[in-house]
Amino acid sequence: MTANAKIWLERIRDLSLPERVKIMNVCGGHERSITMSGLRGALPAEIELVPGPGCPVCICPEEDVYEAIQLALNEDIILVAFGDMLRVPVNVPRCEARSLEQARARGADIRPVATPMEVVQIARDHPDRPVVFFAAGFETTTAPVAAMLVEGVPENLLVLLSGRLTWPAVAMLLDSGKPGFDALVAPGHVSTVMGPEEWEFVVDRHGIPAAVAGFTPESLLAAMYSVLRQLREGRYFLDNCYPDLVRSGGNPLAQQHLGEAMQVVDANWRGVGVIPASGYVIRDRYRAHDARLRFPSYADDSRKRAGEMPPGCDCAQVVLGKIYPNECRLYGAGCNPRNPIGPCMVSDEGACRIWWAGGVREPASAQRRTGADA
Repeated sequence: MTANAKIWLERIRDLSLPERVKIMNVCGGHERSITMSGLRGALPAEIELVPGPGCPVCICPEEDVYEAIQLALNEDIILVAFGDMLRVPVNVPRCEARSLEQARARGADIRPVATPMEVVQIARDHPDRPVVFFAAGFETTTAPVAAMLVEGVPENLLVLLSGRLTWPAVAMLLDSGKPGFDALVAPGHVSTVMGPEEWEFVVDRHGIPAAVAGFTPESLLAAMYSVLRQLREGRYFLDNCYPDLVRSGGNPLAQQHLGEAMQVVDANWRGVGVIPASGYVIRDRYRAHDARLRFPSYADDSRKRAGEMPPGCDCAQVVLGKIYPNECRLYGAGCNPRNPIGPCMVSDEGACRIWWAGGVREPASAQRRTGADA
């Protein structure tokens, strides 16, 4: 831990705090930094850090993953997706492909990519074949996809979009009356694109302190100190503890691209259900590149059931901050990174995968709950 991080930690330890304070961090990158740097063990015992809905792979609807699998298996296409998406499981009989990875093993042409630029190059290299980009992610991922469409792409490049906005999930938790947290550490990367103002509703509408944080222990501890001090003093506001990259108003060009290429709609979140105004769809002006309009529908409406997770999997409760990862019934008991049963064990931004990588290999006691669902 750096000297600056130690200074912030000492400032937190010097605060007079209530018996228990729960701080939710929304971002999977935040959770990874917290876990890998050992911040939970370094903070005073009365502070609980609750991971929230910050993993796009974890909440990507099962029906979207299923549709991508079926497209790849039944159409003469090249399907590309961000690497983590290839291992996300769906609920199908054992004789069927339950992930894009398994579909590739059955002969489908499926390729992992890291950026939209790679997708464009693949389409240019194969002008005689449709290239379908299964684009799942939050604003920071969807904005480059929007820019790709606005700037122009090869005719054979199509997008199977599964984009989501981050803030509506937090709004849903707060509007439920049982948010399960006392303060919020807001995601720095989303705020870089959309602006920190996107999180002002947490303070203005719900009276909960919030601070935007970067990904270093110093920035995270500064944000935690800010919200804890706000709680102690009873003076709540939105603090920006990531000023190097987060600016008022965010990134206007990225927002312009999102507005031109995408439309915001109600959208399903895996295991959670439909959240109003939380998803992106491609606008009509780019319909020539919408994979859902080019190919026969492989959507299976029966997969839209809220709570659709494998039997025994509690990923939805983990995503919503209701339980800790190792409180899932399957954690370490059949579900691990080599054999992920639920989506939270797949991605590097999934809380279960992060905790496993951080050395937590055993299920927790049933009594050790966050209390968010009490």
